[in-house]
Amino acid sequence: MNGHLPLPTLLSHALVAFTIEFDNESERQITHWTTRHGSKSGRRQGVWLVSLAMWANCMQFLDDEGITVRELERRARTKTNLNGMQRWGNIMVAPDPADPRPKPPRSAWLVRVTPAGRQAQDVWRPLFGVIENRWRERFGEPEIDALRESLWAVASQFDVELPDCLPILGYGLFSRGPEHEQPAEHRRKSGAGSDLPLSALLSRVLLAFAIEFERESGLSFAISANILRVLDENGVRVRDLPLLSGVSKEAISMAIGFLRKKRLVEVAAENPASRFKAVRLTARGCEAKVRYLETLAAIEKRWSTRFGKDAISALRAALEPLVGEPTAEKSPLFRGLEPYPDGWRAAVPRLNTLPHYPMVLHRGGYPDGS
Repeated sequence: MNGHLPLPTLLSHALVAFTIEFDNESERQITHWTTRHGSKSGRRQGVWLVSLAMWANCMQFLDDEGITVRELERRARTKTNLNGMQRWGNIMVAPDPADPRPKPPRSAWLVRVTPAGRQAQDVWRPLFGVIENRWRERFGEPEIDALRESLWAVASQFDVELPDCLPILGYGLFSRGPEHEQPAEHRRKSGAGSDLPLSALLSRVLLAFAIEFERESGLSFAISANILRVLDENGVRVRDLPLLSGVSKEAISMAIGFLRKKRLVEVAAENPASRFKAVRLTARGCEAKVRYLETLAAIEKRWSTRFGKDAISALRAALEPLVGEPTAEKSPLFRGLEPYPDGWRAAVPRLNTLPHYPMVLHRGGYPDGS
């Protein structure tokens, strides 16, 4: 990449930083509980804490009257974790009382927001503007305007309207676009994407890149960009992977399991005298890593032709000053990632880098798979 960070890495770091800052603020304001921390009052009140993605793929579309599961997925253009969101106190999912069928399909069931979920909605809704205004103060008004415009210059050329967030990753950690593509005349239009949150613009462009990559690769972009990228034939300690990749132990475990099944990695003791496990690329794994890097460069070059060299150059120029050198010590993005003292991120090891592709899992939609 001629010494530059790949375009999807720039997009990912910006999106993950925005999301973490959003999540930290929502955690401070929402009455909630988590697996580790209980609730603010010491009892399980409010909702179980989830990330920005769960607003974008579920909560933003709901009200007291409810909509069907089918309609929710149509509007969101991606699936949500219905069972989780119900278990965590955000929504209720049940057959429509007005449906005369004795056993209506689940797609016809109604999804309604709970009282606790409504309170969470009231916190989430204005936060997109709050965090974007912080970025304008931190990075500059013209800089964020340029970022929005450059993102929309690319996203407005897509043939399909993509979701406002990255999809929840399933088996193999593959990204998936909308199952039912909306006709172009029904797609939301905006001269500068002004009606979309900054996180949605970042998500759409990044998801489009990932989908294109996965059409040409036998591996998901999430696994390739986060895990395969940091491995080699000499071996990397399993315990070091969260620090190197920026994603959680749980996400790494899922990725390593898939890579082992494909015989791309081996996991064994670092050496006969060591108690540490290490992950090594097999010969097939080394070839897969080379293909990942080649495909990454080829798609970015292709995008310059498809969307315009000036458009891609402008997008890079808007992202590179924000990302800087992608470590906690040198990246400007980390200035806004200090967790509140009573937040859950204050009680876990701090990130040294951000994911090269968000690992949005069913666990709550956090961008690092937490």
